[in-house]
Amino acid sequence: MNQPATLSHRPASAADLSAIVAFPQSAEELFFAYPKANWPLSVGQLAAAMAERRDSTVVLLNGQVAGFANFYQWQHADFCALGNLMVAPWARGQGVASYLLTVMEQLARDHYKATRMQVACFNANSAGLLLYPKHGYQLSGVVERRDAHGARVALIQFGKALQGNSPAV
Repeated sequence: MNQPATLSHRPASAADLSAIVAFPQSAEELFFAYPKANWPLSVGQLAAAMAERRDSTVVLLNGQVAGFANFYQWQHADFCALGNLMVAPWARGQGVASYLLTVMEQLARDHYKATRMQVACFNANSAGLLLYPKHGYQLSGVVERRDAHGARVALIQFGKALQGNSPAV
C-alpha cells in the first residue's frame, strides 16, 4: 500500500541551493522560473536572486527538497509578486506547486499584510497556465517580452485577492 505524500515547508537555506539548481531541466524551464538567469542555473545565480528577494521558501516532499519560490516584489498592505517557482522533476504531479502557492499566499498575508497576490507566466508554460486559474487567479494583463533568443513571447499576468486582509476603511 502506498503511503500518502507528506508535504511541509520551511525557509530556504544555503544548504538547499545545490538541490534547487537541478530543478530546471532545460533552458526553457529555467526561463519560465527565472528569466534573467543563464542556463544552466548555478548556485551563485540562485544565491544572488535569494539575496534580492524575500521569503525564499522550500517545500519538502517526504523530507526531500521538492519545490522553491519567493517574492520578487512586495508592498506592505498591498501586494506580493511570486517569483522563481520551481518544482523538482521527480516531484511533479504530486501537489507540490499547489501546496507552495498556498504557503506563499499565507506568507504574503502574514509578513506583508498583502491583500493581493500577483503571478506571471509565459505563454509556453502550460503547467503554470493551468495551475494559477485553478487556485482562483484571474487574468490581469498580457505583456510582450523577449526570450533568450530574442523571440517575442507573452507574459500572462494573473492576480488574486487574498482573503483575511482587507484594506482599512
